[in-house]
Amino acid sequence: MKPVALITGGAGDLARAIRAELEAQDWIVHAPSHQEMDVTDKESVQRVISAMGQLDLLIHSAGITRDALLLKMTEIEFDDVLDVHLKGAFFCSQAALKIMAKQRQGHLIHIGSYSALSGPAGQANYAAAKAGLIGLTQSIAAEYGARGIRANCILPGFLDTRMTRDLLADESHRQRLLSAHSLGCLNTAEDTARFIAFLHSMPAISGQVFQLDSRVTRWA
Repeated sequence: MKPVALITGGAGDLARAIRAELEAQDWIVHAPSHQEMDVTDKESVQRVISAMGQLDLLIHSAGITRDALLLKMTEIEFDDVLDVHLKGAFFCSQAALKIMAKQRQGHLIHIGSYSALSGPAGQANYAAAKAGLIGLTQSIAAEYGARGIRANCILPGFLDTRMTRDLLADESHRQRLLSAHSLGCLNTAEDTARFIAFLHSMPAISGQVFQLDSRVTRWA
């Protein structure tokens, strides 16, 4: 029986790369767009996931940014980002766990961000959401490991996607970004997709956070 994956935010560049990698490895992949499954709508999430008879891997990749300095950030901008990244992960994880618990196996991967570790200026909403995602991931791993279910969080690094392309187009900003990486280079969405497929093949790994770039961080 072929393994089955669900990738949220299916229209995004990273989701497309993950889908291509998994399908090349003979997976059945569902990658609904925002219009097909709104991760901020519990009923929408439950409708899509509950219709799946099998689910081996959930990848929560849906994401948005609403950057602003804190005093200029609106409540809507704060809520929108947390709703997609954190509450969306909560809704999707709940629905997926109902299937995985019956299967007594499954894997949840949440796409995090280096912003969770660094808390950059102008991204209080995004950094808070991604930091919360790490805690959510580790709680799931602790709660459901006995049922053979894993949960991990991946920080892909700064990828060249539609979300970041305008920033990378600014050569001075690009050079500042590269200078923060000890290797002086960035990952691609395809690099991240290959890592995800590899991580899933390692059945004894759960509750971990994987930073995929070369920025060196001192852990508290």
